[in-house]
Amino acid sequence: MAPSPSPLFSCFCTLMSEKVTQMMEWASKRSVIRMNGDKFRRFVKAPPRNYSVVIMFTALQPQRQCGVCKQADEEFQVLANSWRYSSAFTNKVFFAAVDFDEGSDVFQMLSMNSAPTFLHFPSKGKPRKTDTYELQVRGFAAEQLARWVADRTDVQIRVIRPPNYAGPLLLGFLLAVIGGLAYLRRHNLEFLFNKNVWAFSALCFVLIMTSGQMWNHIRGPPYAHKNPSTGQVSYIHGSSQAQFVAETHIVLLFNAAVTLGMVLLCEAATSDIDIGKRKIMCVAGIGLVMLFFSWLLSVFRAKYHGYPYSFLMT
Repeated sequence: MAPSPSPLFSCFCTLMSEKVTQMMEWASKRSVIRMNGDKFRRFVKAPPRNYSVVIMFTALQPQRQCGVCKQADEEFQVLANSWRYSSAFTNKVFFAAVDFDEGSDVFQMLSMNSAPTFLHFPSKGKPRKTDTYELQVRGFAAEQLARWVADRTDVQIRVIRPPNYAGPLLLGFLLAVIGGLAYLRRHNLEFLFNKNVWAFSALCFVLIMTSGQMWNHIRGPPYAHKNPSTGQVSYIHGSSQAQFVAETHIVLLFNAAVTLGMVLLCEAATSDIDIGKRKIMCVAGIGLVMLFFSWLLSVFRAKYHGYPYSFLMT
């Protein structure tokens, strides 16, 4: 005759079942469960629990002025929806969010002073260092978050995004404009053989590629970072392993200015225009190269700490 389960064990199983049932009910209504302090302590912090919870700590209220939080929330929603509406969905992992204005006590409990922040609370034991998502390094793209979740929970999530027709429509419009211009100038296509046109097009392409736009497309980093405690906005990432979108725009501008300076110097040396105008072009070219190349080195020194060289600026 098999021994009957103890009352303590029965109570444990009942409580576990109630928590799982409640989490499943919430997840059926919205993929990202909204949590306050009471829900966090009961369903995440307190045992028993046989499910993992991935929580985004954020500050979405307009008065917080956290633009990055809104972008991260959109990607987090994409990830949670991809999991909730997939055929592989189980109660092994849930996605939740704690807003600062709804759960400031949770932020204080975890000594958290920045948002957005992603944490994984495993089904057993306390969160480790690797259970904190490296937002500044990986960015908040849903695909990157899915890889991190897979590493922490062994749950593979195929990210499915809603269809976005903006890109194809923009490309079609651009091709239509180019085709229309070519048709209107069909009797005079000499501009296609103009070396300046091709040189300018190639230069624009090189500047875009060297500024880091491809990295942004792959990693999906935030545009900038705002410290919620001080309100200070950072446009340059302090690590050489990551960058902000604004940083690529700044580098693109600096590279373009240096290139323009070099073009002016070449034109001043080779053109046949008035000597006075050539002197002005020479001075402007030198000024652009010196100023913006110095700023480029300053950005490099800020990211690669210990870099010994500088130019004009320290």
